[in-house]
Amino acid sequence: MISPDPRLTQTVLDACESLACYSEVAGEITRTYLCPTTRQVHAHLTDWASRLGMSTRVDAVGNLRSRLESRVPDAPTLYIGSHLDTVPNAGRYDGILGVVMGYALVETLAGQALPYSIEVLGFSEEEGVRFGVSFIGSRALVGTAEELLSVQDKSGQSVQDAVVGYGLDPQELLQARASGQALGYLEFHIEQGPVLQNLGAGLGVVSAIVGQNRLTLEFTGQASHAGTTPMYLRRDALAAAARFMVAAEDLARATPGLVATVGMVEARPGAGNVIPGAASCSLDIRHEHDDVRATALQKLLEVAQHEAQARQVSFRVVPHMTEAAIPMNTQFKALLHQAAGELGLPHPELVSGAGHDAQIMAQQMPAAMLFVRSPNALSHHPDEMVNAEDVTAALRVGVRFLEQLAETVGA
Repeated sequence: MISPDPRLTQTVLDACESLACYSEVAGEITRTYLCPTTRQVHAHLTDWASRLGMSTRVDAVGNLRSRLESRVPDAPTLYIGSHLDTVPNAGRYDGILGVVMGYALVETLAGQALPYSIEVLGFSEEEGVRFGVSFIGSRALVGTAEELLSVQDKSGQSVQDAVVGYGLDPQELLQARASGQALGYLEFHIEQGPVLQNLGAGLGVVSAIVGQNRLTLEFTGQASHAGTTPMYLRRDALAAAARFMVAAEDLARATPGLVATVGMVEARPGAGNVIPGAASCSLDIRHEHDDVRATALQKLLEVAQHEAQARQVSFRVVPHMTEAAIPMNTQFKALLHQAAGELGLPHPELVSGAGHDAQIMAQQMPAAMLFVRSPNALSHHPDEMVNAEDVTAALRVGVRFLEQLAETVGA
């Protein structure tokens, strides 16, 4: 059993700190899809990869891909990675930690012969900040990125414009696809929530990534004078929306594993002495089982329709996104549990409430995720944290996973 050099934990943390300096906004960590500082991130990681004897390329959508070839002819490939883009004013570890861990694991192997190749992936885009669509990077590997090329950002620039402007060729998308035999995909990621901290565990094995719906509900009534319109004659759009919002919270609290969030509300015309004639609100609803989520969503839309009709308010739904729940691969999960167990480390299983590149990669190959504790449960925030001892534990589990995987491939 190979043990990672204890100094490698600090190498990982230092790399996350260094990459945080490459921001398109001074004084914060902000790095959207193919922004200029992406080149600095690529250069930093390419230098590390070169020292490890890895070949590196940037594919047609800007993914950084560093490869360590197996000595076995026609060997399958294990992909390890996460994303290099960030939300505005982000933390140091979301996405970045998973990419850096890939290089650290290759360094730990130090030339050990494996019956599979390793490709470390630094996905160019996962957050969806610039173009409002997520997973441009990982979609390229599974062959579904081409449909996103025409999507435009707020300035009217398309994904294709951004790709060409960065010096890449969208005609080479086919070469970006994962080719040959794919052994699977492994992603390390901070949890971004409080579950592991609450359990007193540094690591967790992800069982599934939740499915989700995002939509806008629009209520249209009649604006009128707040003082002269009796309550029984009002067509208050915001009152209908408010009833819906409380129903969403009540249903989510009563349904195990369900989360429902109304994050945006708008009332028009927006004056204190005018009854709202129009109101809109967002809904983000998630669950690990698609049937539970679908049933809950249908109930909530029925509530919205009922509350609208009770006030003679019209109602419509504008869908934005539907993502199916994605279970993680059973064999890979078992290997992660086994690795942690052999090392005497707690290894609870938990659902990922956030989307990750693993859900895209799972469309084409076995995929698994190992969560690393977020000590203060903050993410998408400058105060994002990890514990050094948890990073050490993740490295140890990762190395043991690679060893176990080699045994299964060589069997």
